[in-house]
Amino acid sequence: MLDLVVIDMGYRYFINPVETAKKIMTYTIKEGQTAIDSTVGNGNDTLLLAKLVGESGKVYGFDIQNQALDITRDKLSKSEFEKRVKLINDGHENMDRYIFSEVDFIVYNLGYLPSGNKSIKTTASTTVEALKKSLILLKDNGLLLVTCYTGHEGGKEEKEAVEDFFISLNQKEYNVLQFNFINQKHNPPILYGVEKL
Repeated sequence: MLDLVVIDMGYRYFINPVETAKKIMTYTIKEGQTAIDSTVGNGNDTLLLAKLVGESGKVYGFDIQNQALDITRDKLSKSEFEKRVKLINDGHENMDRYIFSEVDFIVYNLGYLPSGNKSIKTTASTTVEALKKSLILLKDNGLLLVTCYTGHEGGKEEKEAVEDFFISLNQKEYNVLQFNFINQKHNPPILYGVEKL
């Protein structure tokens, strides 16, 4: 599935991993599906997911910061998408306490809230724990996207932990893709895509 998305996108869409993740979401998520935004942040991914799953779909959004949830709630209200989304004030490593059925799509945007306290951020240990739970919740042929940032304190270690976890996955059960700009300076983000077979 993922290789077809990349072919359709064409070179002019390789702006950065964040935009590439949005393009993949737009191509793969269908009306009526269920998705998880594991790191709500400023709500941009949550809003896009809510739009893509439509009225018959469902989105779960996790964040430990009330500020992030308030920003997102406001965006959803303005777009009249709030009924499609359940916002949860908890860490993504606890998603299995709230979601009890399989989902079609999961997205992570790691690091800290851009407009918030930079000392509050995702960590290697909780992120890997969350990723393990994500793969259990993900349907066959479901897709998981993770954007890692390495420029902040702890970011490189988190990226290495995520990558080590993905490298360990059985290739008969998962396809894992790394999307990385290798000629850009200043720690560009890295996108990982995981397809459950």
